[in-house]
Amino acid sequence: MKCTHTKGGHRLSDAEVAAFCEQLAYMVKAGISLQEGLMLLAEDNKGAQGEQIVAALLDTVESGGSLAYALQETKAFPGYMVSMVEIGEASGKLEEVLGSLCAYYERQEAVAKNIRSAVTYPLVMIAMMIAVILVVIIQVLPVFAGVFEQLGSEMSGFVVGIMQFGSAVSRYAVVIVAVVASLIALYFILRRTKGGKRFLSGVYEKLFRKTSLAVASGRFASAMALTLGSGMDVEQSLDMALELADNPRIREKIREVKRRTAQGSAFAEAIVDVGLFSGLYGRMIAVGFKTGTMPSVMQRIARHYEEEADRRLGSILAALEPTLVAILSLVVGLILLSVMVPLMGVMSAIG
Repeated sequence: MKCTHTKGGHRLSDAEVAAFCEQLAYMVKAGISLQEGLMLLAEDNKGAQGEQIVAALLDTVESGGSLAYALQETKAFPGYMVSMVEIGEASGKLEEVLGSLCAYYERQEAVAKNIRSAVTYPLVMIAMMIAVILVVIIQVLPVFAGVFEQLGSEMSGFVVGIMQFGSAVSRYAVVIVAVVASLIALYFILRRTKGGKRFLSGVYEKLFRKTSLAVASGRFASAMALTLGSGMDVEQSLDMALELADNPRIREKIREVKRRTAQGSAFAEAIVDVGLFSGLYGRMIAVGFKTGTMPSVMQRIARHYEEEADRRLGSILAALEPTLVAILSLVVGLILLSVMVPLMGVMSAIG
């Protein structure tokens, strides 16, 4: 586990949490005591940035504290993980809980990575497109303006307007760069706060509604699989899933499912009625209840939604690339044609 934060710092990433859970689960499965396992992790992290976190965990456990309490004290682990570890210790299923947490956070990291790719790629393309257009406006057009002036002709009003825009951009370049840098800094700050993450999730949900719903539904199913597999009942699992959900529409649907199940409706029926899952998944859940395989059913549903989200993200990326290239070609071509056509007319007249 290569941790990047120290005690009292920011929380670990999903990938780091998954690695920690996987290593500790292997040790518990091998019959190694919790204290010995943490000592081994501390030795593995000698000189690494994660050493202080593991050392803090070991100190708390050696003082008689539980693993859940030790995790909470470091403030480096997610609250959801702390709660699940506490349940695992109380139920004697710590190994199973750690293994499930590892799988859960690996899936969350994979989903988050796909989302970052879907957002980053078009942003980079747009930035490159703007850079090319600005180079044409600021560097190329003035050269043509000089040629027109020497020939005693005038450029079209469209091109003159574009050049004036380019001059304004050059004049206020420092201000523009400062604003862009501030927006980028604000983005990274928002990513580190709970409220900021919800705001960004809301923006993402509006931009990619169907994909966002697929991702949120997959996370809900994954959380339900983990909590139900740890021995929680449906009501407790819904409470935990509600805490994790950051999509407003999914949160509202979970509340409605809770309300309906409290009034006596079957869980599978309530989930389908509120539109959280499709009818097929509802039937799978009903069968899972009868056969006692709800955790595995929820895991399969989570994988289905993750695959659906991947397909949608792939489709978006496949459509964005040619669209952005076409827009860039159109804009640059339009600017150059506005210059070249009059220039060719002047050259013909001179000839």
